[in-house]
Amino acid sequence: MGCDRNCGLIAGAVIGAVLAVFGGILMPVGDMLIENTIKKQVVLEEGTIAYQNWVKTGTEVYRQFWIFDVQNPQEVVVNSSRIKVKQRGPYTYRVRYLAKENITHDSESHTVSFLQPNGAIFEPSLSVGTENDTLTVLNLAVAAAAHLYPNAFVQVVLNSLIKKSKSSLFQKRTVREILWGYTDPFLSLVPYPVSTTVGVFYPYNNTADGVYTVFSGRDNISQVAIIDTYKGKRNLSYWPSYCDMINGTDAASFPPFIEKTRVLRFFSSDICRSIYAVFGAEVNLKGIPVYRFVLPSVAFASPLQNPDNHCFCTEKVISKNCTSYGVLDIGKCKEGKPVYISLPHFLHASPDIGEPIEGLSPNEEEHSTYLDVEPITGFTLRFAKRLQINLLVKPAKKIDVLKNLKRNYIVPVLWLNETGTIGDEKAEKFRKQVTGKINLLGLVEIILLSVGVVMFVAFMISYCACRSKKVK
Repeated sequence: MGCDRNCGLIAGAVIGAVLAVFGGILMPVGDMLIENTIKKQVVLEEGTIAYQNWVKTGTEVYRQFWIFDVQNPQEVVVNSSRIKVKQRGPYTYRVRYLAKENITHDSESHTVSFLQPNGAIFEPSLSVGTENDTLTVLNLAVAAAAHLYPNAFVQVVLNSLIKKSKSSLFQKRTVREILWGYTDPFLSLVPYPVSTTVGVFYPYNNTADGVYTVFSGRDNISQVAIIDTYKGKRNLSYWPSYCDMINGTDAASFPPFIEKTRVLRFFSSDICRSIYAVFGAEVNLKGIPVYRFVLPSVAFASPLQNPDNHCFCTEKVISKNCTSYGVLDIGKCKEGKPVYISLPHFLHASPDIGEPIEGLSPNEEEHSTYLDVEPITGFTLRFAKRLQINLLVKPAKKIDVLKNLKRNYIVPVLWLNETGTIGDEKAEKFRKQVTGKINLLGLVEIILLSVGVVMFVAFMISYCACRSKKVK
């Protein structure tokens, strides 16, 4: 009887040890299975989860606009006063609802080329008013004239056309005109061929971004969705950080298995540049653990603080010898127009930038940009891209509406918030297909290991106690 009991205790201990060992073995095997599955599903080729969502996003993306309504236009023109603004918005549009076009796969370079069509549909229920709301805003054509044509004689001619068209430094326009374009009366009088349509985002509808070429990840998963700057001619085993290059992905996804120390680089055609985000916090999004990556203030720093921004400092006067920060000159990709980008309300900008403007209230919560990325797959499940469009206005002695200005202004025209969040249905599907399976496998591993260890220890204690009694 004692022998049978001892044998049973030993057998129990052995079974416990086996379970513990099996649980320990299952951990790396399970991790390897997860890794292999993820690697297959994030490759940009037909049949994968990533490709399906890459061709046409299943998330509804909205772009909200807040337009700066100028309250004292005449005071500015006559006395060079501080510009008083009041933001009006949001005016909301649905964007990124069109599937990618002209998709071409290159099996040799493992790349995919495509066009991204543009379209915007007004959403009245998500807006404060209609597209016909009228606001007082900067006259884009007149404001840019002095910058584009610094020659004194040319400015005399332009001044006569501005007066003849009854244009001024500021004008009343509808939301639709400000965003998508209108025929400018001043430009319509220019005697040589110029585009007479002006708008902050003109042209947009019925246009397309691209052609872009990205790596499919077929041969190297660490490059999946990264834009091929060299069009397949060079293997990008790293992400270049030069400010005048297209770096990273389109921010819809990143290479999988993201660590908190990684810097996520992505390109935005709206601002004609690549930018980056760094880890900020762990967040729970509809039951899915995600990493929140945020746009750091140094991304808009001066070249003295961030040498990567050297190509956005194009002159010495406005930038105070490249020491001002918080705005970036993107005129090179806007046909020379004096367009500057910043965070909304000049968040993280040097005091001299916002000083001539009254009515701004920058705050981190409303005006910062972030990406919520699921770290295992690299998929972006929620994002908020927030940027401000500004125009440089300079004094010009030969143009009447500019001659009384005593300083340079970087005038905010509008700021935008482009957002997208994974829907409830897709979140549930993601939890079942990805998060749930990973959690289940992890739970099985822990249970096997824990039960095995407990059984082994319990049976060994019982065995030792039994042996002790037998000796006595």
